[in-house]
Amino acid sequence: MSLSNREIADIFERCSDMLQIRGDNIHRVLSYRRAAETIRAVPRDLRVISSEGGLTDLSYIGKTIAAKIDEMLETDQLEFYERLRAEVPEGLVDIMHINGVGPKKAKLFWQQLDITTVADLQAAADSGKLAGLPGMGAKSQQKILDGIEALSRQTGRANIGDALPAAQQILDRLLELPEAQRGALAGSIRRGRETIGDVDILVASDKAAPIMDRFVGMENVARVLGHGPTKSSVELLSGLQVDLRVLEMARWGTALNYFTGSLAHNVKMRQIALEQGFSLNEHALSPVDENKTIIESAEKILCDSEEKVYETLGLQYVPPELREDSGEIEAARAGALPRLITRSDIIADLHMHSTWSDGKNTIREMAEACIARGHQYMVITDHSRSLGIANGLSIERLLAQAEEVRQLNAEIGDRIQILAGTEMDIKADGEMDYPDEILAQMDFVIASLHSGLQQKREQVTQRLLNAIQNPHVDMIGHPSARQFPNREAVDADWDAVLAAAQEHGAILEINANPLRLDLKPELARMAKDMGVLLAVNTDAHRIAHLDLMPYGVTNARRGWVEARHVVNTWDFDRFSRWLDNRP
Repeated sequence: MSLSNREIADIFERCSDMLQIRGDNIHRVLSYRRAAETIRAVPRDLRVISSEGGLTDLSYIGKTIAAKIDEMLETDQLEFYERLRAEVPEGLVDIMHINGVGPKKAKLFWQQLDITTVADLQAAADSGKLAGLPGMGAKSQQKILDGIEALSRQTGRANIGDALPAAQQILDRLLELPEAQRGALAGSIRRGRETIGDVDILVASDKAAPIMDRFVGMENVARVLGHGPTKSSVELLSGLQVDLRVLEMARWGTALNYFTGSLAHNVKMRQIALEQGFSLNEHALSPVDENKTIIESAEKILCDSEEKVYETLGLQYVPPELREDSGEIEAARAGALPRLITRSDIIADLHMHSTWSDGKNTIREMAEACIARGHQYMVITDHSRSLGIANGLSIERLLAQAEEVRQLNAEIGDRIQILAGTEMDIKADGEMDYPDEILAQMDFVIASLHSGLQQKREQVTQRLLNAIQNPHVDMIGHPSARQFPNREAVDADWDAVLAAAQEHGAILEINANPLRLDLKPELARMAKDMGVLLAVNTDAHRIAHLDLMPYGVTNARRGWVEARHVVNTWDFDRFSRWLDNRP
């Protein structure tokens, strides 16, 4: 057996959780959590990186963590992890997944009642034993039982495509109330993470009660987990947990910054605040003395905007999508944050399907929908012949479709330019699904992986390289072929893929469908740093899918992508010249 990157990341994450339960320093806890995040994002096999001596070149991988990685690569286990498991029961990590149970309570249950599993905790709560613990009572005990029941119904983290509309609908309902002065989504959903654990909503108001009452009384609420004067929690019928906090407008900036996170970003913000003589929390910036103790008599700095928080600390405003402690603080200090791409920068969609293959709308209907969304040009890219399940086009049908596109373009080309293209399968044997003489007749060619996704790294990489090196292939669609929640990204040598894309001028797609969001942000950031061209597309199979574009833009922003890196921000003349002059 040999541990995969993901298994090594999982071990580090559990180490982080157990260290937190044990009460270790937050920086030590974070060191393992950041290492886990880095390893999940790295596109190469850790064995290869280790053999090159490059582990410590990775973000948050110092000599100590690198040595532990090497130990796992050599022995398939980690002695430090085994010692932690002997000291801190691993079942406590599962207990921490229950709403309202953090590391301190998990440790309390363990030390006071020898509770080490969720089943133990439920039995203790059923028998009334929790109510007698310090800081607990009958209500707290019932909340634990409710949390256990909610946990049993959870299927994991929610996709942002499901969580964001549900959260926005709730926020919109709350902002209808005259008492609501301002509102925002916070947490991982505001940072644009691909999956969401629970939803945080903030509302500014001087009168919280009407807002709380509407929140807990909404028709899509399955269970009220808590109903307090300034904080309430509910579980929706979908199983998603939503937490609402109401606060005064004067503290809006610090609160929104704090509850947006990430934890690592917040820790670094607090460090910078301390360096400047302040303690930063969700309420205010409070002056501290030389011992870092808050001076209670000193006037606190209240921030009614996030911009004021960053300005007070001498930093550029950091967009939420960048707040992962991935270099954004250092860039903000230097005034060097990127000017991130926005939805308004996108003026075309290069990947969509019609009724010719598995789409639900005609080419004309898709064109009219693109016009309504302000696009200057578009590409029809139905599936190729090998993808029979998607009604892929034979050569004859492909050429007939191209003729229809050109006739329609002649008719409405003054309103939008329509290009004839294809999403061609990169076959399992590495061959392209259409011969070169047919591809030469297309305006735009996408090559994508749809089969053979479990092949070894060398095979998958070579297939991608074959496509990139083909002079008729303009773009690689959803390059890693991942789909949430059931399909992992293909195992490919992304260093080689990105280098080839840069050399041959091929575009790599950031697919906006929330089930894909592919390229992932880490690879998008690597790509743009190398000068690889990117495109943000919807891969629409119906008109409504054209409205998925903001998810792709958010994903690009998380990868530090600017408009200048994305080809479908170019006007049509520039895009046409690029197509004509490709090598």
